[in-house]
Amino acid sequence: MKTKHSTTLSALAALTLIVSSTVQAETSPKMKMTTDISPSIMIADSIETRLGTLQFFDGFPDKPTVEKLYDNLDFQRAVQSYLLALPAVNMAGLREGLLQVGPANITIPTFEENMNARSIFLTANATTPYTWIWIDLHNGPIVAEVPPNVLGMIDDFWFKYVTDIGLVGPDKGKGGKYLLLPPGYKGKIPTGCIVVRVPTFESILVWRNMPVNGNIKPAIESLKKLTRIYPLAKVSTPPANTFVNVTNRDFSTVAAADYKFWELLNYVVQNEPVESLDPVTLGFFASIGIEKGKPFAPDARMKKILTEAAAVGDATARTITYQSRIPAAFYYPNSTWRQWLGGYKFQSQPGVSYLDAAAFFYFYATGVTPAMEAKMVGKGSQYAVGIVDSKGNPLDGSNTYRLHVMPKAPVKDFWSAIVYDNQTRSMLQTEQDYPQISSLDKELLINSDGSVDIYFGPKAPEGKEHNWIQTLPNKGWNMLFRLYGPLEPWFDKTWKLNEIELLK
Repeated sequence: MKTKHSTTLSALAALTLIVSSTVQAETSPKMKMTTDISPSIMIADSIETRLGTLQFFDGFPDKPTVEKLYDNLDFQRAVQSYLLALPAVNMAGLREGLLQVGPANITIPTFEENMNARSIFLTANATTPYTWIWIDLHNGPIVAEVPPNVLGMIDDFWFKYVTDIGLVGPDKGKGGKYLLLPPGYKGKIPTGCIVVRVPTFESILVWRNMPVNGNIKPAIESLKKLTRIYPLAKVSTPPANTFVNVTNRDFSTVAAADYKFWELLNYVVQNEPVESLDPVTLGFFASIGIEKGKPFAPDARMKKILTEAAAVGDATARTITYQSRIPAAFYYPNSTWRQWLGGYKFQSQPGVSYLDAAAFFYFYATGVTPAMEAKMVGKGSQYAVGIVDSKGNPLDGSNTYRLHVMPKAPVKDFWSAIVYDNQTRSMLQTEQDYPQISSLDKELLINSDGSVDIYFGPKAPEGKEHNWIQTLPNKGWNMLFRLYGPLEPWFDKTWKLNEIELLK
């Protein structure tokens, strides 16, 4: 049977034959110094492409062809720049949201209770309260005194991993004094600190505050007592920090996806050293007018191209995320559950960038650390991303679905299922503060065999209210199933997560 793919190949083959025969017919007669030249290295005077008809005079493009091809080249490079810039712009969105709370370095925004759906953060959890601190090293080194029993990291402005802190970091969960050095710093380094050289001037310091026997209050008290952020130059008289409780705060840290995307990217490029990113990626940015030390001032033609490229880039990122074509992206054969690919460096093999894996992660999530890929039995967390139902159809908030969690879930600590909005990739906003079900929920209904049924829909099935996450009619959603303290049966796949089933 002739497929669409084979038809396309046939059409391309026919086009090649037409071009080759046309070129061969138009070549000059043999002269004394003539060499036989293969038609495959030449171009016809006229070729039909997806860009329309391209015209050449013996290989030299005419003016309309030049315009078409440069428009196309600028558009292609802009779309690829969009996908490559997702990490930096993701960070710029965090920066915008956090600086609404207060200045960098001085302000310590903390969710003193679990984050709820009112705050817009990419796929945040609702089980351990976060502290988010925006770091700015433009004026020199910063000392960050971190409390014990936290789990977090530092990522630079390109959203590249710098170091872990807390339980899996150098302080091993005991708390510690971190000295954050800016790019190119050559000054004196005092003893008694954990020294971290940050490749960019701005970065994010984020951690989760771990409850004590289910109680978060001791962790918050410890945070306020022991957390200090101050310039190294003022180590003898450190200024006071401002602790801001952002629980239930109405604010967004998700970056714009329209033309403003390019303005956010330009901010990062202008404010960070060239050495902090690879030349090819910076070359893509420069090719569309975003280059360090130069004004970003696209003309009307280029602004139109960039506006369209932002729309296509966003559409492409959503397609990579919600409809992956990579078999390895799925946990099990014939499963719909997605997993992270490429490790924390997003590489398909050492030295080879895994472009789709990076686009998926940076469109959907926040926070990069080796812990996201490491097999740590009984420690850390693992993630399964639920994008579609068991038949591969999008999850529609008008319908009711069920996730059957098999007995003996392989977790030392607990598991949770939390629902996100397909548009914002943040917690779905409904009448429920927390669009989540967790094995820690005291009123959770557990089946006689130890399994648990979770329901998703606009209305709770009768008697299942405590096992139900509300959705909105005609609103798309997705979910993350998290395992805290994952055990061996998760890694060797002897315990399997069932599919999300549509109930009729």
